[in-house]
Amino acid sequence: MNIEPLLDALGLQENAARALADDLRAQIAEFQGRLREAETHLEHLAITRKTVTALADRLPAQAASPDLPEHPDYPRILAVFNEATGPLRARDVCEALDHELLPKNIEGTRAKLKRLVKLGILTETDPGTFARKQ
Repeated sequence: MNIEPLLDALGLQENAARALADDLRAQIAEFQGRLREAETHLEHLAITRKTVTALADRLPAQAASPDLPEHPDYPRILAVFNEATGPLRARDVCEALDHELLPKNIEGTRAKLKRLVKLGILTETDPGTFARKQ
């Protein structure tokens, strides 16, 4: 009985299994590296959250106007005016807020600025030009 063909077939299967095992080991090593990177990123985010939370406790309470409308743009608009050196137009504020300079965004910002004028937070120095009330 000649077992050579059987041993050859067995050798081919061993080689294929070895190649598959090597490929899987390489994938595992790659995934372990990516997992380490993801875990490190998570640790950094957790440290950042802890640091920001600790710093927030040290910051003086902001004098937020109780009349400030409930929209995330309003505090950001006030921050833009706090850093401004002069009056701003709606387009300038839109740009500072990283809104796309489309007519609908500029008009929406202008409406918010007009509302802040009505609330006595901003003033309209000239038509279409706004500044922080002193």
